[in-house]
Amino acid sequence: MVESAGTGAARRPPDEQGGTGLPEGHAGPDGTLRRTLLDAALEVFAERGYTDAGLAEIAARCGIPLGSLFQHYGGKRGLYLTLWEEFREEQEHRTAATLTVERDRGVDDPVALFVAGARAYLEGAWDNRRLGTLLVEDDGPAGFDALRRQWDRAWVRRNARLLEIDERRRAGRVRVSVLTTVIGGAARELADCGDETEAREIVDEVCGILIHLSAPPG
Repeated sequence: MVESAGTGAARRPPDEQGGTGLPEGHAGPDGTLRRTLLDAALEVFAERGYTDAGLAEIAARCGIPLGSLFQHYGGKRGLYLTLWEEFREEQEHRTAATLTVERDRGVDDPVALFVAGARAYLEGAWDNRRLGTLLVEDDGPAGFDALRRQWDRAWVRRNARLLEIDERRRAGRVRVSVLTTVIGGAARELADCGDETEAREIVDEVCGILIHLSAPPG
């Protein structure tokens, strides 16, 4: 997200329209076991895709009984959605921190703030490219596409507020939707970059495009 909705919002769909479908107590494991489970799940999902990933293999890589994995996360869906939440939450914290720094410096131009937030988001997408790539694939748990679309719409609304664009006007909605799509597409491209130099070139190029496209008409 370019404009953070806050930590609590990262735990539920936009506008408090219900939960993510995670099992109760999904944050129950101690930090070390939780991290081990999620890291193993990411490895297996990345190697085999969500559909072909096996819980037994994830449990084996962790060295824990399969039943323990079910106890903590309820299965593949719980693991996948928790990875998604972590990615989103980290991205929102990163962009929110950037916006805070910029505002503390006295920056109040909506376009400048928007582009600074977009840069932070794209840099985060590069830093977390393995997970980010997984989450934009079509191979996810049942219902994930609908959940992702909800969050995409919330992302557009937050960007509209940051840019001070009136969403009640169709032209305004279209403009902010295009800008948000540019950021999302660039984040996917970053996953295929060969090195950091290429990634930075892409980030710089996209931020230049955003500055051009964000300029108010007229």
